[in-house]
Amino acid sequence: MTHNKLDNSFGPAGTSAGIFLFMAGIGITFFYSPLGIIIMVIGAFVGFSNSSTLIDSDQKRIKFTNNLFGLVPTGKWIPIKKEMALSIKRSNRSWRAYSRSNRTLDTSENDYRIMLLDKNGKEIMSIKKYSTLKTAKADLGPLSQQLGLSAV
Repeated sequence: MTHNKLDNSFGPAGTSAGIFLFMAGIGITFFYSPLGIIIMVIGAFVGFSNSSTLIDSDQKRIKFTNNLFGLVPTGKWIPIKKEMALSIKRSNRSWRAYSRSNRTLDTSENDYRIMLLDKNGKEIMSIKKYSTLKTAKADLGPLSQQLGLSAV
């Protein structure tokens, strides 16, 4: 079983804000009131939730998960069929956050992902994330052999 972390659910600004709320909730609970528990739960959800994939090469199945609080995986297993394929796709993700003074903070992330394709060439899900094209190409061959799929 292989576990591959992909992205944080709420982007970099949401993750930072969630961790801050989590720490503030700990402080409020310790010093003042049980209201801090609610703040801790909200902060843990926003700060630690992420997405990932699980690959079970023995049973030939794959699962895209959203990990709530970073711990509780949600999603269902998809059986890998022979007509499926793998390909590399460049991913450009951007997040925008606004401050109270109406200034924008734009954060972008450029990476390469190995994608699972159906028999028609339609993308089903991201499997792995890489920072360079060279490392993605180097891992595409072994992963396609491991899953018994063709590489497009």
